[in-house]
Amino acid sequence: MKLLNFTFLATYFCGVALYAQETSVFVVKPYLQDANPTEITVMWETSLGEESVVEFGTSPKLGKKAVGGAEDINFGPSRIHEVKLTGLKRFTTYYYRVKTDKLVSDIYQFKTPPFASDNESFNFLAMSDMQIDHQNPDKFNEIVNKGILPFLKSEYGNNVPDDLAMVLIPGDLVENGAKYEQWQNDFFKPAQNLFSEVPVYPVLGNHERNANYYFKYFSLPKNGTPAYAEHWWYKDYGNTRIIGLNSNEGYRDSREQFAWLKSLLEETAKNGEIDFVFAQLHHPHKSELWIPGEEESSGKVVKMLEEFTTKTGKPSLHFFGHTHGYSRGQSKDHKHLWINVASAGGAIDNWGEFEGRDYDEFSVTQDEYGFVMVEVDGNHKNPKFTIKRISRGNEELYRDNEKTDEIVIYANSHQPDTPIAIAFNGTVEYTGGLLKAQPFKSSFKDAYHAASHWQISTTEDFDTLVLDSWKQSENWYYGENRQKNDNLTDEPTKRLKPNTKYYWRVRYRDQHLNWSDWSKTQSFKTNN
Repeated sequence: MKLLNFTFLATYFCGVALYAQETSVFVVKPYLQDANPTEITVMWETSLGEESVVEFGTSPKLGKKAVGGAEDINFGPSRIHEVKLTGLKRFTTYYYRVKTDKLVSDIYQFKTPPFASDNESFNFLAMSDMQIDHQNPDKFNEIVNKGILPFLKSEYGNNVPDDLAMVLIPGDLVENGAKYEQWQNDFFKPAQNLFSEVPVYPVLGNHERNANYYFKYFSLPKNGTPAYAEHWWYKDYGNTRIIGLNSNEGYRDSREQFAWLKSLLEETAKNGEIDFVFAQLHHPHKSELWIPGEEESSGKVVKMLEEFTTKTGKPSLHFFGHTHGYSRGQSKDHKHLWINVASAGGAIDNWGEFEGRDYDEFSVTQDEYGFVMVEVDGNHKNPKFTIKRISRGNEELYRDNEKTDEIVIYANSHQPDTPIAIAFNGTVEYTGGLLKAQPFKSSFKDAYHAASHWQISTTEDFDTLVLDSWKQSENWYYGENRQKNDNLTDEPTKRLKPNTKYYWRVRYRDQHLNWSDWSKTQSFKTNN
């Protein structure tokens, strides 16, 4: 009788296992990680099954096979699979599919990166804060499938891997990183048609809550500080270095992170193959839409990047999120851009909803959904990159992939002509006068006047400034251009001391962030 029961139970559980195995499904469909010219990582999640196989090749016939491993993702039968494909050819299109027991995926494509020496051009996109808004739960799905994918097709017209090299996400991928289902339903599922063919590189936002799911779902470069694997890292693609940082509480002031970043920038300065450095971190240093979201530690990162750029001549930028809107700014004295790439799904921080401020650094701020395209030109003689904001509008004004902002930055400098300051005749009213200079000129094709910087000092060496005014050609704030009709060739002095001698000068900047030399110093004296 006991033997009969044992045999019955064994047969029963075997049958259950076989049935469960046959009905295993994809919890998360295949997605790409950590691409190099000769290798790439493929990941996916299944409800059951240990087998982790990727079949791949340079045609849909595939022909090659790689095997990896699987691990528990949520203390149950579900498994996250990870397979590294090696021995690949650089800048080459591959086809692949994944297999776990009887479960087989569709066939997808990817393209390996080039070497820097190949001087290849490429595109990537940056977006953030796609955590679910329960009032508008399908917004991230719309951003990807009605925004990004149609835009790529209409703008470039090729297969996705030919048009897009990678996706950067500076934080807040889900609303609560400790909730297992949100990763599948709110992040991977809406973006599966994108992430299956283009590698994705996120950094932690506050909503990830430093949850273990984040570290299980992503296989990011392991080149950061060893004790903080995947908290900070870097990735090279062609002539561009991408740096991922952690700006969250407990890490934002980490001596280890800043020491690592300092060392990395020192190495990058000596690396002749890197033309551009792009960092991404979640929290803004300054935010025009939401001042309470600012973090002082992010300013330390900005300062390090500014100093790196001025020392090396290599342009840099930092992507950020946290504030749910778009902003594009630039450092005053450095060829460094500030780009807020939100919102890709999270509820918009609308104008007037929170405390804001019109900062000098920002030329454009918009309360909207959208994403940012980056086009990197690998021309070795004069490489450049182009930033394009692609807008999906907001609740009041719908936009269907409209380009609402653009800036082009060249690796090589091309200074505008030194402006000619127009001298005052006689004394100046101490209550205020008007500084004037001749119009902008540049020998660089299509360059235009994008900013002016005026200074007044009581000393000829400009150590004691009484005016330090920096104006952009445009300043979109709260829905209006506050610089409208300002041609940047004059500036009011405001109130000065009577019967005092002052010195003044001006410099001009073009739209590619190149400053001219300072004008010849002029002087004037105020009356009584």
